[in-house]
Amino acid sequence: MVDRDNHKKACKDIKKAQQDLDEEEQKLRAFPGDFMTPANVFDNSAGHFWGILGTRPYMIIWGSVTMPRHCFCDFGKDQECYDFVKWWATTGTSDDFDWGNTDLPYLEIRNADAFEACDLYTGSYLDLSHTVAVTLIKTRMLHDLRSLQDFTTSTALAEIAPQLPQEILDNIRGQSVSTIIASKVEIMYNNDQGPAIEDLEVQVKELYEAVKRENKYLWPALLLPGNNLTARRASYTKGTKEQMQLVLQCSYDSWVETPGAIDLIREQVENDAGN
Repeated sequence: MVDRDNHKKACKDIKKAQQDLDEEEQKLRAFPGDFMTPANVFDNSAGHFWGILGTRPYMIIWGSVTMPRHCFCDFGKDQECYDFVKWWATTGTSDDFDWGNTDLPYLEIRNADAFEACDLYTGSYLDLSHTVAVTLIKTRMLHDLRSLQDFTTSTALAEIAPQLPQEILDNIRGQSVSTIIASKVEIMYNNDQGPAIEDLEVQVKELYEAVKRENKYLWPALLLPGNNLTARRASYTKGTKEQMQLVLQCSYDSWVETPGAIDLIREQVENDAGN
């Protein structure tokens, strides 16, 4: 398997993070409480951890475990990733959601429209890791549509297509794109992907700008990660290098594995530098 080494490393990282998470959980459960962190925090403060300073180490490690597992390690599951992020951007941020009620549906969004506008992920209160994830998903979709357009307009294909059974052509189309694109029949068999490509180009630009506003260090670090990929994760505040390092470490492998994704960000960064 070509990706065996990458997957093995990712799984080891998640296993280690899970062990760290378990240790932090035990510390919190055994903590007697003080003026900053209440006792029995899992029972008394579920859903409000980020506002309690004593839970920050636990929450940081929790992010390193859940985001790769749900959004990055299961390569090829872009739809599931988008559904996960959308749930957290909607239900997961609702003031009315009762985190103490385990009977409520959790992560129940399925097959959300990944082509929809990206306003949920570009506002003032965006979650940086989620917005970076959506940027990567939209970048993959853009790459797929461009590939599909090239496939449709290929001179060589036009010459041999009449000689091939339709099911073979359909299979070639399906293999060249992700499941998000392959599930859209109206896109798969449209000979002009131009409008959809233009829409995604605008969305990727909006997401890029939102991430840049939230953390100016992230995109330059994606292009030249250096020791940011091995930096020890620590507590952070918004817009800091420490925040960038956490998000970068969770997502970098997926960016590298996506054809043309980093090049697209490099183009955006160079355009910024030239303006």
